[in-house]
Amino acid sequence: MSAPSSGQTEYDVIIIGSGFGGSMVALQLVNAGKRALMLERGDWVGRGDHNWALDGSVDLTPHYSKEIPYHVLAGGASPVMGAYTCVGGPSVFYGAVSLRLREKDFAASTEIVNGSGAAWPVKYPEFEPYYSQAERLLNIAGEANADPCEPARSADYPQKSSPLSDTSKMIKIAAESFGLQPFRLPLAINYSDYKNQRRCLSCTTCDTFACAIQAKNDLATRVIPDLLEKGMDLRSNTIVTSLHHSNKRITKVGFFDKTTNEFRKARAKTVILSAGAIASAHLLLAAKLDQLNPGGKTIGRYLTRHCNAIAFGFFPKKPNPKNQFHKQLGFHDFYFGHASIAQPEGKLGSIQQLQTPPIGLVKGMVPKPLGHLLAQAVPHLTGLLVMAEDQPQFKNGVSVDFGRMDKFGLPQLEITHHYSKRDYAARDALLSKSGMILKKAGAKIVYNHKIKTFSHAVGTIRMGNDATTSALDENCQFRGLDNLFVVDGSFMPTSGGVNPSLTIGANALRVGKYIARMD
Repeated sequence: MSAPSSGQTEYDVIIIGSGFGGSMVALQLVNAGKRALMLERGDWVGRGDHNWALDGSVDLTPHYSKEIPYHVLAGGASPVMGAYTCVGGPSVFYGAVSLRLREKDFAASTEIVNGSGAAWPVKYPEFEPYYSQAERLLNIAGEANADPCEPARSADYPQKSSPLSDTSKMIKIAAESFGLQPFRLPLAINYSDYKNQRRCLSCTTCDTFACAIQAKNDLATRVIPDLLEKGMDLRSNTIVTSLHHSNKRITKVGFFDKTTNEFRKARAKTVILSAGAIASAHLLLAAKLDQLNPGGKTIGRYLTRHCNAIAFGFFPKKPNPKNQFHKQLGFHDFYFGHASIAQPEGKLGSIQQLQTPPIGLVKGMVPKPLGHLLAQAVPHLTGLLVMAEDQPQFKNGVSVDFGRMDKFGLPQLEITHHYSKRDYAARDALLSKSGMILKKAGAKIVYNHKIKTFSHAVGTIRMGNDATTSALDENCQFRGLDNLFVVDGSFMPTSGGVNPSLTIGANALRVGKYIARMD
C-alpha cells in the first residue's frame, strides 16, 4: 500500500515515477531530510503463489497497461503497445542483470555516434562510486574480475554468485571450447540472509515475472519500503497529466488520482521526472517545455533501445530437466569487436544466457492452435540473448499529436523507430556467435527471434555539454528551467551494450546527491 496521504500539496521535491531513476534519487533526497512526494502511474504488485502461474509473465498481467497507449508508427511489435506500470517500475519484472557500462562506453565511438552529436559529459570515474553504492543497495551477487572487459571497481560485489545450473555448465563448456570467456552475470537476487527477506529458490519464473517470495531485489522490495518508513509520500495509481511553469520554474504538477477519480495538483521546490524514456518525453512535449530549452529539438529524439534478438537452440533432450534457474552466464568477448568478425568494425555488444520462455507467454501471445503446439516444444529450448548497441538517430523517437487528446487530457503519443544497417549487422554477428555456442552444446536447430519491445528505451532527453544538441546538462538539469531534473534512462546519450538499469540507478544517486546539496 501507499503511505497514508497527509493532504499535503507542497513538498521539497516531487518525483514522477518509481523505477530505478525515481527510487534512487528519492533515496538520496529523503535521507537528506527532504519532504518528498512520489507519483506512480501503476499499482503495487501483489506477491504470492499466483506469481508462479502460467499467466504471471508481465505481458499477461494488468501491469502491462494500454491505458495511455503507445501508437507505434514504425518499429514495434504491433501498431498499439502498452507500458509496464507498477510501484518499483520495470524492476519488479526484470531479469535482475545488473551490469556497469564499460569505461570506453563513456567516450565517443565514431562508429556508434555516427554524426549524432551524442557525447557523455560525465566519465566513468565520476560514476564508479555510485555504481558501487547501487550494487550495495540492490545486494548484487557476482564475481569481480571475471568479465573480460569489466571496468575498474572500488569494491567487490556484496554477494557471491549462486552455483551454476546444469544448463549453464553445458553452455559454459561449449563456449570455452571456442576460447571464449563466459562470466557470471551480476544479479540483483537475494542468496543470503538480509533482514526478513527470503533466499532465492532458483525457480525459473524470474525474468518477466514478479518474485512470489520477494527474493529478487527489485525496488518495491529493497528500496521503496525504507523510503516510506522515513516519511516519503507515495501515491500509486496516479497519472501525471500536466507540468505548469512560470519564471523558469515548474510551479505545479497536475495529476489524476485513479482511486478517487479526481484531478489534483501539487507544488514543490524541485521536480524530478523519471517516468521512463518514452513517458517522460511524452510529458515534456505535452507541456510544450521543449520550446523553453535551447536543445529542445532533441527532446523525444535519438531514441535507442538496443538491437536485441534471442538465439533459441532446440535440443533433442530437455536442456533443463531439473527446472533450475539458468540465467547465469554472460559473454563480452565480442563487446568491442573481435578478430573473427569482419563486419561491422568496432563495438558490437553483449551476449547473455536467457531463461527458457514461459509456456504461458507462448500460449498467450501466439495465436491458437500454433501457440499450443509451440508450447509443447518449450521444454526443449534454451537461449542466448544478444544485445547490440544501436546508433542514436534523430529520426527515431517520440512525438505527440495535439489533434487527438486522451481522457486524461494528454495528446496522443506516437513512436517511430528504425534500426540502421549497422545495428542489424552488429546484431546478426552476435547471433551467429550465439548459434555457434548453442550448436556446440548440442542444439540441432537454432531459431533467431527478433525482439520488438521498448524495454531498454533510452536517450530521448539526453545529457551533454552542448546546449544545442542536448536537453540536459551534466547534472541532468533541464535547460531553460531552474528546478526540473530528468533521471530515467532518457538521460543516456548512447545505449552501451549492457542492460541500462544499474547505470540509471547510479546516475540517479549521483544527481540526487547534487540536488540535496543545492539548498
